[in-house]
Amino acid sequence: MIKDDDTKEIEAATFRRLLKHLDDHKDVQNIDLMILANFCRNCLSKWYLSAAEDRKVSMDYEQAREIIYGMTYSQWKDKYQIQATTEQLDAMANKKA
Repeated sequence: MIKDDDTKEIEAATFRRLLKHLDDHKDVQNIDLMILANFCRNCLSKWYLSAAEDRKVSMDYEQAREIIYGMTYSQWKDKYQIQATTEQLDAMANKKA
């Protein structure tokens, strides 16, 4: 049986690995993640902020984004975000329909 402390450590390590994976694959756009998995880096930022607030940790959305993106959101957008294609926008619209 896994102890609570071990579970927390395993979950934390898994989360760090997910963030590294996303960081290593900046070419994967948030819209791609939304289309395929129904979540993106911004969702992770919101979940991170929510968990911080649940624990009474003072943080705002931009701080949470910086943790998830590894830089400010505006820096990430300037360096890595590209214009969504027509196909991506259509896929998002179909997903919402």
